[in-house]
Amino acid sequence: MRGWNTVRRAAAFGLAAALLVGGCQSTSTTSPGTVGVARTQRMSVLVSEDELRAGAVKAYAQELGKERERGALNVDAAALARVRGIAARLIPATATFRPEAPRWAWEVNVIRSDAVNAWCMPGGKIAVYTGLINRLALNDDELAAVMGHEIAHALREHSRERASEQVTAGLVIRGGAAVLGVGDLGVDLAGLVYKVTFGLPNSRTHESEADRIGVELAARAGYDPRAAVTLWRKMEKLDSGKGPEWLSTHPAADSRIRELEVYAARVMPLYQQARPTR
Repeated sequence: MRGWNTVRRAAAFGLAAALLVGGCQSTSTTSPGTVGVARTQRMSVLVSEDELRAGAVKAYAQELGKERERGALNVDAAALARVRGIAARLIPATATFRPEAPRWAWEVNVIRSDAVNAWCMPGGKIAVYTGLINRLALNDDELAAVMGHEIAHALREHSRERASEQVTAGLVIRGGAAVLGVGDLGVDLAGLVYKVTFGLPNSRTHESEADRIGVELAARAGYDPRAAVTLWRKMEKLDSGKGPEWLSTHPAADSRIRELEVYAARVMPLYQQARPTR
């Protein structure tokens, strides 16, 4: 019996490893846009876009519920109106990268907190912290740069990429129990969305893609894309050069700023066409 169990465990790990390698599919979540983001992505068949969005709805509601309980949700009416106004201009621009994206169930809220932070969960669930706006003294162009960057993560489904890695790795650890019919994945999708939003850093590849798409979204919405450069310079100077907590998952090297300058220049014609007349 012990020998048979050993065989079963070996088979389980073998099947799980096969899923890790073969249980992914190549996809292109967005059109390249003017900034040319065209990397082919690998997504696990175990984590569908619809499932992750459902998890995001739950995780977002839980997070807003916590902030509501502590009296920190949407208490700054001026900031809320400002953030939602910028979102209203950015969201139509998402059609360049995903034609269906403007029809997502977008939600935009502001959290009163000293944290220098903002995020966008799958499906367009956005939160902006007052600390980001106030401590960096952001103008509208700079705030649009932040929001465009975070929206870009959702358009490219970077959370799904990281969730795919988490689920398939967990399957290997569990020895492929689900494959052998002796259990299921038991994935808490809301918890998984929370983890990839707050617990796992984005890769440099993801950050570069979000930077590039973000400046194009801003430009198409009529916001100066060069503000992405001034935004990152402000972040570098915050807290006597130590930088805000947000930078722990958003590294801002000189090379990154140089790249932002390049892509901001590339989309300047879009901005000049779209900017409101004053």
